[in-house]
Amino acid sequence: MASSSTSSIHKIFKYDVFLSFRGEDTRTNFVDHLYHALKQKSIHTYKDDEEIKKGENISDELIGSIENSKFYIIVFSKRYASSSWCLNELVKIMECQKSNEHTAYPVFYDVEPREVRKQEGAVADAFYDLQNKEAAGIWREALKEAADLAGWELKNTADGSESDWHEAKFIRKIVEVLSLELRSISFNIDEKLVGMETRIENLIPSLGIGCDDVRMIGIKGMGGGGKTTLARAAFDHISFQFEGTSFVENVREKASFSGLNSLQKQVLSDVFNEDMRVSSVFDGKRMMKRRIPNRKVLVVLDDVDDINQLEALAGEPNWFKAGSVIIITTRDEQVLVAHRVKFIHDVNLLSYEEAICLFSRFAFGIDIPIQGYEELSRQVVHYAADLPLTIKVLGSFLCGKTDLEWIDALERLKTIPETQTLKKLELSYISLEEDYKEMFLDVACIMKDWLKDEAIKALEYCGFHARNGLKVLEQKSLITIYKNFYYDGDCLGMHDRIVEMGRNIVRRGHLDEPHNHSRLWIKDEIEEILANDLGTKATRCIRFHSVKFNPHIFIKGLRKMKELRFLSVFGVSSSDLEFSMAGSDFPNALRYVDWTYYPFSSLPTMFQANNLVALKMVRSRIVQLWEGGESKVFNKLRFLDLSFSRLSTIDLGLTPNLETLTLHYCDDLLELHMTAGCLKLTSVDIEGSRLRTLDLGMTPNLGKLNLQESCCLEELHMANKWKLDNTGTLHKSCVTSL
Repeated sequence: MASSSTSSIHKIFKYDVFLSFRGEDTRTNFVDHLYHALKQKSIHTYKDDEEIKKGENISDELIGSIENSKFYIIVFSKRYASSSWCLNELVKIMECQKSNEHTAYPVFYDVEPREVRKQEGAVADAFYDLQNKEAAGIWREALKEAADLAGWELKNTADGSESDWHEAKFIRKIVEVLSLELRSISFNIDEKLVGMETRIENLIPSLGIGCDDVRMIGIKGMGGGGKTTLARAAFDHISFQFEGTSFVENVREKASFSGLNSLQKQVLSDVFNEDMRVSSVFDGKRMMKRRIPNRKVLVVLDDVDDINQLEALAGEPNWFKAGSVIIITTRDEQVLVAHRVKFIHDVNLLSYEEAICLFSRFAFGIDIPIQGYEELSRQVVHYAADLPLTIKVLGSFLCGKTDLEWIDALERLKTIPETQTLKKLELSYISLEEDYKEMFLDVACIMKDWLKDEAIKALEYCGFHARNGLKVLEQKSLITIYKNFYYDGDCLGMHDRIVEMGRNIVRRGHLDEPHNHSRLWIKDEIEEILANDLGTKATRCIRFHSVKFNPHIFIKGLRKMKELRFLSVFGVSSSDLEFSMAGSDFPNALRYVDWTYYPFSSLPTMFQANNLVALKMVRSRIVQLWEGGESKVFNKLRFLDLSFSRLSTIDLGLTPNLETLTLHYCDDLLELHMTAGCLKLTSVDIEGSRLRTLDLGMTPNLGKLNLQESCCLEELHMANKWKLDNTGTLHKSCVTSL
């Protein structure tokens, strides 16, 4: 059984800093200023008059607080050594300092290190009344050890004025050092920061730290991919360098519930460390433009999804003082582009090694899987892919469960996805326009890994504005475009969890009724629906790939799918016999048909093809488009590919709006008729044809004619002049009639 206890990888302290000081010397001046400077930088600091609660044992409280503090600042003043209370604190601090878990820094406030080390001068005077006490030897040794540590020295001149260091600068230096120390520690104790150091290093150059301009940086990526974590890590990494900071989480959500003026109030209150009143968005803009330019700030706006949010919270660079940095996280790149953000950073998802480490921290409390759970951990990480959110959720869920419970959970994930991640991912989908939602679902269920150009054509043939739609999906981090060197082109990529989210959207309304799903892609479900005549109007798209199936049952089962617009079939029929078209039909709503190895000799007689835009039947048994030589016109057909078919004759007069014709190696093709002009035809590819005569007639827009390996061609008639390239392809050289 996996351990249910999650041991801490590094000790986590209650306090970041413990302040040790002589109250009557420094409480109301230096220590008070230092305490508030630390507090402003979110450094949790123990200061006795702030933390000791009435009625508690002070001594025990102080000892516990010292043990539960990571850093100690010991403020040595002239009368520090006169207090046995301070000296006992110091002894305990130096005892803790000897371990590697604590670090002490001395501050020499108007005394020199030598005076503390040897108890000379003012320190000797202060220590005079205690020098004969039983603990005097221990106190002397503690003073010596503390004075030998690296720290800071603040001197006053003879007239009481400060010399090289102004007190404010002195305090700023202390806070800066502690911020750096705590930042380094946070990388080690925060399980969210697996692999974050490298990501921070990649982001830092874009932040322009030290530059004189106002830098706005966008961090974009899919939901659950680590944008907020990276922004938080960057914030913690550099915040000490700014005069004011604000981290505004969940801008999208908070803006919708409490309004943008509440977020403006948060930014102003954070930056100036005081409560602000913002009555309206206009009032907030006015206040930000008037006040923030006086202070160098770091502002993080997390999960922005609308340009109005940026206009209200970071309207123009002149709202901010030179050197300020504004970090914006979003799923939608267009929001950044619209706001003229020049530096846009893609968040890098986890490597396999990082994913295993992150998962192990949540599941086992260590950096690697415990013995016996290596393979199960690998399977979980493979399912979660490289999404930090999914990995953390699954790690927490599986912590303490038995191996059988792990196996059961993995099996469940195959059919019922992990909902917490899907809900976060779905926010990007919800914000889409309706036609873009349809395109997204088509890609998730049907077109993932398609060549981009092929997907654009298919979507356009189905009535979508595909180029713009795919661009929107890419900007919202729902798809990616990647280079496929095998096909030598750009392809549509989609993260596995986003695919899962899209398919879950399709299925969840009718979990056990696939015949009521808008898209079908699972072989067994499709076969059951068609074999049992369960088709409904709900189905819009089918992608069916099978090694063996009965095409007659398949096509007959399509009859009730009256709204089917997309059909992609790839598979060899279960018999080599010729199939009868009796009882067969295609829904007339079909716009795109791609059926490789189509087993019939023609299209179904009852198919009207009124809406058909693309017909692709490669390696089919088709001999003629319509049975019995019927002359039915395809009024909307723009794309026709019958390559490697048994086609014997074709009349392009049936396709008046055809744009692309592809007939590779149709060995039986003897006649290609053009009884009427094809005014929209732009490309004809009859590579490997055995045609003897080709008359292109009236084709004023024809720009490409591929005749490679068409060795039987004897006569070619065309109305335009052409030139031949070195591949055997003819290209139009001009439009002058012969």
